[in-house]
Amino acid sequence: MKLLETYILRRVGQMFLVALLPVLAIIWTTQVLQRINLVTDSGQSVGSFAKLATLILPSIIPVVLPFALVIGVTQTLTTMNNDSELAVIDAAGARRSIIWRPIIILAVVISAFSFLVDNVVEPKAKTGARQMIAAAYADLLSTVIEEKNFRQIDTGLYVQISERLAGRVLKGLFVVDERDPAFQLIYYAREGAVDEKGTSLIMHDGEVHRKTTTGDVSIIRFDSYSFDLSDLTQNRGQSTLRASDRELPFLLNPDPTDKDYIAKPGSYVAELHRRMTDWLLPLVFSLISLAIAGDARSHREARLHPMVSALVLAFAVRWATFYAANQIESKPIFIGILYALPLGISALAIVSLVSHKRISLLGFIGNWIAIGWRKLQQRFPRSAGGDA
Repeated sequence: MKLLETYILRRVGQMFLVALLPVLAIIWTTQVLQRINLVTDSGQSVGSFAKLATLILPSIIPVVLPFALVIGVTQTLTTMNNDSELAVIDAAGARRSIIWRPIIILAVVISAFSFLVDNVVEPKAKTGARQMIAAAYADLLSTVIEEKNFRQIDTGLYVQISERLAGRVLKGLFVVDERDPAFQLIYYAREGAVDEKGTSLIMHDGEVHRKTTTGDVSIIRFDSYSFDLSDLTQNRGQSTLRASDRELPFLLNPDPTDKDYIAKPGSYVAELHRRMTDWLLPLVFSLISLAIAGDARSHREARLHPMVSALVLAFAVRWATFYAANQIESKPIFIGILYALPLGISALAIVSLVSHKRISLLGFIGNWIAIGWRKLQQRFPRSAGGDA
């Protein structure tokens, strides 16, 4: 690699990291805070929360990488143009590829990294996160319920215990069950214990208050009472894997006996084609950025900042691919559209680079307005001899 190419690659790489790290930190923080209930609701340690936060990170990286590359490329090339470096390169008779090559190489490396994260690292991280959350709630009474605290363990079900002893023995039980709209049940018991399977709460020496919607109350004392927990625990500790959690070999050859695949086969097709196209976005966005900001321009020329134009086009392409991928599950015709979008945009950008034609969002808007104005003039021609 030539000295000038190394110089451009280093500057673009530095600006790429400057744009990537803060945005990645902000998005990661917002995603992590949405899962703070793992600590507050299940009594997990800070270490468990930190592990979950780490497992969330791989799902964010492929989304942020392409846009950080757009910022890095456009900002670097704009700065070089303002410092007349691009004009000097053109005046020296250097080929335009001396600017394109380092950026394309960086984009290819980022695309390969995005493919690796999206198809290898992210599925494992998502599976680990689901299993971790499921395991956190597996032992319902030992992890969720704290001593001398009311806790909601299900919609309309609240439990409090005074003391937890060895051997899964609980002292001073208070249970409120409002899941049935016809009546409310309140249980008091001096002592109780969860059976070995975790499906029943056996309460001793207590009473149950049954209150109907009309206000009638009946009280029953009991020596021993079994409270069914099977509805709450049968799905605890078992994580359900979705299409986004599967690894690439499974998406290429799904198990026909998998319950989730049987229920939603279209989601697996959509996920496969999404992964086959998302990793191309860094390369596509780098071509867009080069076509917009890759040539020398006069400072007197009126135009939008190249970063604005590139980001608007990048967001439009990203939204279009996201929409097409979501439609594949119900409309398979969008499979072709999903592949045509990045390939078509890349082809247009390459043609623009080779033919030295500029892609300008401001120019595009101006041309669109001019075309609209001509159509209006053709539709409403002025009368003969009339004023304009």
